[in-house]
Amino acid sequence: MGLTGTIPPHLGNLSFLVFTSLHNNSFRGSLPDELAKLRRLKYFSVRHNYFGGEIPSWFGSFTRLRKLSLANNSFTGAIPQSLFSLSELDGLDLSYNDLQGHIPGEIGKLPKLRQLYLSHAGLSGSIPSAVFNISSLQEIDATGNMFSGSLPSANVTMSSLRMIDFVFNNLTGSLPSSLFSNLPNLEALSLSWNQFHGQIPAALYGCIQLKRLSLSYNNFEGTIHKDIKNLTALELLYLGYNKFNDAEMLSSINDLPSLELLSLEKSDLTGPIPSAIGNLTLLRYIGLMDNELTGTIPPEIGNLVNLEIISLSSNRIGGPIPVRLFNISTLRTIQMTENYLSGHLPSSIGLQLPNLERLIVGGNKLSGPIPVSLSNASELVSLELSSNFFFGPIPDAFGDDLRSLRYLNLGGNNLTSNSLSSEFSFLTSLTNSKNLRTIILSLNPLKGTLPISAGNLSSSLEYFVADKCQIKGNIPEGIGNLSNLALLSLQENDLKGTIPTTIGKLKKLQSLGFSVNNLEGSIPSDLCDVESLAFLYLGGNKLVGSIPSCLGNVSSLRDLSVGENNLTSTIPSTLWSLKDIQQLQLSSNYLSGSLPLDISNLKVVRYLDISGNQLSGEIPSSIGDLKYLAHLYLSNNRLQGPISPSVGGMVSLEFLDLSRNNLSGEIPKDMEKLQYLKYFNVSFNGLQGEIPSGGPFKMFSAQSFLGNEALCGSPQMQVQPCKTRGRQRSKKASANVFKYILPAIGVIAIMAMAFTVLYVKLGRRNKKPKQADLPDLGTWRRYGSEGIVSVKGDVYSYGILLMETFTRRRPTDEMFTGEMNLKLWVKDSLPGAVAQIADATLKDHGQYPAAKKDCLSSILELALQCSAEQPEERIDIKDVLTTLKKIKAKFLKDSRGTET
Repeated sequence: MGLTGTIPPHLGNLSFLVFTSLHNNSFRGSLPDELAKLRRLKYFSVRHNYFGGEIPSWFGSFTRLRKLSLANNSFTGAIPQSLFSLSELDGLDLSYNDLQGHIPGEIGKLPKLRQLYLSHAGLSGSIPSAVFNISSLQEIDATGNMFSGSLPSANVTMSSLRMIDFVFNNLTGSLPSSLFSNLPNLEALSLSWNQFHGQIPAALYGCIQLKRLSLSYNNFEGTIHKDIKNLTALELLYLGYNKFNDAEMLSSINDLPSLELLSLEKSDLTGPIPSAIGNLTLLRYIGLMDNELTGTIPPEIGNLVNLEIISLSSNRIGGPIPVRLFNISTLRTIQMTENYLSGHLPSSIGLQLPNLERLIVGGNKLSGPIPVSLSNASELVSLELSSNFFFGPIPDAFGDDLRSLRYLNLGGNNLTSNSLSSEFSFLTSLTNSKNLRTIILSLNPLKGTLPISAGNLSSSLEYFVADKCQIKGNIPEGIGNLSNLALLSLQENDLKGTIPTTIGKLKKLQSLGFSVNNLEGSIPSDLCDVESLAFLYLGGNKLVGSIPSCLGNVSSLRDLSVGENNLTSTIPSTLWSLKDIQQLQLSSNYLSGSLPLDISNLKVVRYLDISGNQLSGEIPSSIGDLKYLAHLYLSNNRLQGPISPSVGGMVSLEFLDLSRNNLSGEIPKDMEKLQYLKYFNVSFNGLQGEIPSGGPFKMFSAQSFLGNEALCGSPQMQVQPCKTRGRQRSKKASANVFKYILPAIGVIAIMAMAFTVLYVKLGRRNKKPKQADLPDLGTWRRYGSEGIVSVKGDVYSYGILLMETFTRRRPTDEMFTGEMNLKLWVKDSLPGAVAQIADATLKDHGQYPAAKKDCLSSILELALQCSAEQPEERIDIKDVLTTLKKIKAKFLKDSRGTET
């Protein structure tokens, strides 16, 4: 009646009141205690209101009460014991409340109770056996509670009991045979969505009045007893989602002449569908999906003239769909996906099945053209023909009369568009389907263009997917009219032109895929207006310009892919604020700049690929904060400096590629802790020191470390063996000095002396020296920019020799490309970064002592003086020898001072 407010207390003054019904109103609050004075009440109902509080105990004083309905309110607390003194009560309904506790055993004291409704009342505990001792009970409904334990037995014959419903509870154990032996007139047994197990007791088949049997979503197993044929009145049979594994099960059910609904989904059924199923002529629903059925669909299924729904999906059924099935005019749903069905759909299917709502036959081996008559199936809601072998053009008038169509999936076939027109005419016809929400056309050689009319498709359209369809031409501007679009994917086609700015109008768009096309122009900043955008795929095009910085404001982004384009400029700093992004793909562009410390903001990123760009600078230590990152690709850039030890803390890392950069230093030993690392590549860098051998490094090959001449390790890594360390640090340092530094300086000094002698010898001559008079020192670039043969040219070569000796790098190394060369590399590294370019074998315990650093820096400074571009700027060879002696003397003095 729409009444509101609370119950007035003075209602309790109506002492002669016998019948009170306040149901279907909006009363609130609690029931006033004054109602306790209504002792003559026989009927009291307040169902479908908003009453709360505990159920009043004063109901127990209504000795004449027969019906009590408090359903669909918000009563709390336990069921009051006082209710069980109501000896005249024949109906109790406490459904849909927020009660607590269990069903009291005292419920057995209600000798006249016929209806007990406790569904969705919030009750728990076990079912008291007293429930099944109430001989007058006709119906018990306790669905949607939290009852546990087993179902109790019945000690008395309950000839009145017609219905038992305990669906959606946590009941366990096997079904007691004694219960069903005492229920001769049971008509409905519903125990689905529990945890019962074992076999269905044969005693159940003695309940010959059963019309509804629902045992689905349990763990029943074994076989169905042959006595199921005794249930001749059975109309509804729900046994799906159990573990029967009974090849003869379907044959056992064929003798149920009243059966209208058969539900045996996911029950481990095997073998063929018996032809005797055609005897069940009253069947309206057949559900056999998700089993292991084989063979073919028997043609006798055409006898089921009342059939409305047939579901055989996810089996191993082959052969053609029987033609007779398409003569059943009552059919509303044909669902047979994921089988091995073959043959064609009848050309007159749309005329023979006027009530057809769902034709779902994807994932089979069906072939032939799409019947033109399907366009006459005006009730069709879902059409799923994907992943078959259908061929030929999609009819131009396909959607003319499909005004109820909501779901269309034609993907994964060999369908084409009309050869007479380059546009997809069938899309134009689908503009009549005003309820259309999904269009999937992917993986068909449609070979045409999207019509301008695509913008006139249903305003309800949510999903439009046409990947790999050989679509040409431009993306229509009108696509921005599809205001409810959540997913738009046109990937791997031959689209050209620019990305329409009108896409910014698609406020509900969550996923946009235009990758692998030939799109040009820039990424429109209008995309930033799509505040719900989560997935943006634009990779593999010809896009230019910069990444719009406003994309960093689209906080909903989870996956951004713009790799393999011609994008330039730096990575916008705003992208590093996308704290919820999970995949960032920026590879194979021309992006420059460095990786910022803010990269650590990408807290949940799982995939990060910025390979194949022009990034420089060092890998920031903050990258170690990316604890969920599994894939990191930074190869083919210009990154410098060491690999940060913090990488060892990236505990989820599985793939790491840092190859083809200018990285230096050692591979951090902490990376041995990366237990999930499967792929590792640091090839073609300037790394040095020992290759770690623990953890994941045990499974990596030499390919991971190629092109790092200063690395050392085991022979299988195809690198030099690591030098053994002395017993004491001071002795090791001294050994290093005398083994490497001093001999090297000695050799260099001897060569300097040879150059000095040559200089004096040439100085006494008044003519140019012959080529034979010059020592052959190889094919270096030893002469100046003017190419004049002179002693100054040999000084240049001597400088290059110094650099080679103390860096273990040659001018011809692969790392020197473009404008970068050995001399420039050394110059840029002095004086502060000498440790990053010097020979790694000169280290002590992974470090360069101060004395050694100073010595190396002085030698390389001398090398640069020798190799100045202009001959007149180069140091005199006589001064080279003097300088070397001074460097050696200072080094020996500093080294001894360090040891003491």
